[in-house]
Amino acid sequence: MSEPRMIEVRRNVLKQNDVIARALREQFRAAGVFVVSLVSSPGSGKTTFLEKTLTQLQPRYRVAALVGDLATENDALRLARSKAPVKQITTGTLCHLEAAMVQNALRDWDLNRLDFLFIENVGNLVCPSSYDLGENLRLVLMSVTEGEDKPLKYPTIFNSADVAVITKNELAAVVEFDWETARRSIESVRPGMRIFRLSAKTGEAMQSYLDFLVEQLKEHRAVAHT
Repeated sequence: MSEPRMIEVRRNVLKQNDVIARALREQFRAAGVFVVSLVSSPGSGKTTFLEKTLTQLQPRYRVAALVGDLATENDALRLARSKAPVKQITTGTLCHLEAAMVQNALRDWDLNRLDFLFIENVGNLVCPSSYDLGENLRLVLMSVTEGEDKPLKYPTIFNSADVAVITKNELAAVVEFDWETARRSIESVRPGMRIFRLSAKTGEAMQSYLDFLVEQLKEHRAVAHT
């Protein structure tokens, strides 16, 4: 296949994805559900972070999650410990989720019974940046063990995300993580980006992040109502 043909096919795929994503976004708006997607490289602690998020929100809010992975249902089984509805999306050879996969996974779910829907993407900082999933908020996670220059190496995903979350802060001193350097790296790629520095393991700063999500839900519903 020639290069121009490959580019045209990719454009068509992305265009089709955007059409489905817009339909999903309207569906989410009508149901009043706030949708958060999570992207990161493997090993950032994304699943642990999401499990704690689901567990801590659940007493007051109706939450559910879709989990994307190349193979196995290990992440879905871990998230199910939160007692929230969880569904696995197995992508096979694809290194990202697409809007059609999300649409198919939600066919037998009643979105009107949810306040929050979380979508955990496949562990990858390249492919997911191009695919809109109809989400209201995209979080990009990086752990302190990955180094302060992650945003400089993967600027596209940080530009396509709304919020940066620095995870595993309990290990920051051990790995000599330089917070100011990391902050400058994020700022140089995405000036003014909201950043949360936390630990899902110890609970450090988790409440501040959860409060932020609740405020986003309230604002989303207020706008949808008007």
